[in-house]
Amino acid sequence: KTGADGEDVILEVPLGTVVKDPDTGEIIMEITKHNETRILVPGGRGGLGNWQFRSATNQTPRYAQPGEAGQDVWRVLELKVLADVGLVGLPNAGKSTLLSVLTAAKPEIAAYPFTTISPNLGIVQYRDGRSFAIADIPGIIEGAHEGKGLGHRFLRHIERNATLLFCIPADSDSIKKTYRVLLNELERYNPELLDKPRILAITKSDLIDEELKELMQADIPTDLPHLFISAVSQEGLTELKDKLWETISESRAEDDSGRRIALEEVDEWEEE
Repeated sequence: KTGADGEDVILEVPLGTVVKDPDTGEIIMEITKHNETRILVPGGRGGLGNWQFRSATNQTPRYAQPGEAGQDVWRVLELKVLADVGLVGLPNAGKSTLLSVLTAAKPEIAAYPFTTISPNLGIVQYRDGRSFAIADIPGIIEGAHEGKGLGHRFLRHIERNATLLFCIPADSDSIKKTYRVLLNELERYNPELLDKPRILAITKSDLIDEELKELMQADIPTDLPHLFISAVSQEGLTELKDKLWETISESRAEDDSGRRIALEEVDEWEEE
């Protein structure tokens, strides 16, 4: 139907959907709340039929006011996953395995890069009925900020995660170097990402002994929250959930005046 009897066209979208102008890239609106309703494209203005112009002397006027056509526009709808925690790491860092252990999510897990090609969401059940959402972001590689390895497609999801959990395997050649690569990609894509609280999880810690853990511990800056965890042996998972909840709670309580830690400050993390 048209006119006053015309029905609205309702498009349901997931939380985190961003609407952009395809020509300018301008963000027109964002959907961030449940049941939020916004007008994407307004309909045309209705006209007036000849009945509206009748008078005592002319009950059947032969003129009317035509309506106006609605807008005909293109819009880009882009999803940026909303989550309390985003898992950030290189491919094969153990993020999907960690998500499957902490939540009921069942992401695809395999021993080859880019097993995860789209974000996976899960809900962590915490204490006293509390819970928080965690997102497994596909692996980031060096040059992701330039679009390498579908970098732009992956990095955009991190913008909507309140806390970033960096996942670096214990058997990495250099935890410091890997951390710097990840930080650099985030900063070059969007410097504001460094405003977000960060936690370092050294995954697959069941592969190293206590002596090596102590050596690694001594090399990690004391002001960088970090934990040794293992999804296989369950090591550190309770402590990780405690730390994540603490950080999430603080983040929810604070305003947006957090201090950005510049990439240069990581230079203080020197290897022996």
